[in-house]
Amino acid sequence: MKWTIFRRIVQLGILALFIAGNCYGIKILQGNLSSSMLFDSINLSDPFALLQLFLASFSIATTSLFGALIVLVFYAIIAPRAYCGWVCPINLLTDLAAWIRAKLDIRAKILNLSNKTRYYLVVLALVCSGFFSIAAFETLNFVGFFTRAVTSLSITAVAIAIVVVVFEVFAGNRVICSHLCPLGGFWAIISKFSLIRIYHNVSKCEKCNKCKTVCPEVQVLDLIGKQDFKISSECISCGRCVEICHDDALSFSILGVKK
Repeated sequence: MKWTIFRRIVQLGILALFIAGNCYGIKILQGNLSSSMLFDSINLSDPFALLQLFLASFSIATTSLFGALIVLVFYAIIAPRAYCGWVCPINLLTDLAAWIRAKLDIRAKILNLSNKTRYYLVVLALVCSGFFSIAAFETLNFVGFFTRAVTSLSITAVAIAIVVVVFEVFAGNRVICSHLCPLGGFWAIISKFSLIRIYHNVSKCEKCNKCKTVCPEVQVLDLIGKQDFKISSECISCGRCVEICHDDALSFSILGVKK
């Protein structure tokens, strides 16, 4: 459970820093996940949001550009979809919904979507941004809405959380993160060459398939028990498969060197 506990500490810690900065004047991290200020001096911007704004207006502030580059490079090199698995607060809600589905043994799903849907939505958001001169996804960005509500201690956060959890419980397992969120698709594309990856050693694998029962992006484990491979960038680097793999067939590595 060490990776899950560490991940929760990071996710909740980032929200706590935003709350401290926005509500109590402790200027370590201020703003939200779309646009923030680190140590009251370093601008950070969501590169996907900035790309939409650029297509909408064909202008961009220099400070926002540098802030977006910092964030882009960080997430591109650290690990696949680290933003999704270690930062995004919606992940906390979808994990809760998945736990509720498992406890209540809910297997039915309203939506049956392809894993490629999020990539179509990335393209759609960018096309609509340019065509309608608005940051298309940002006008509907549930991640931003929830983060801003939480970090400003607004009661709206509770309402958004309930809607997301109820939707996830009945719509299907991890519909938002695995299918509907264009941010997930964007970060999967950006992190194709990230340094920290999960590797599978087939010689150690006992083919118990326990990893597949806990993985939120189970399609990335299609080759389990068949060959050595590096998990794709659709992985959210949550470490659940590593935790449950008692034969050490799955492990985090930096450029293939086990860590």
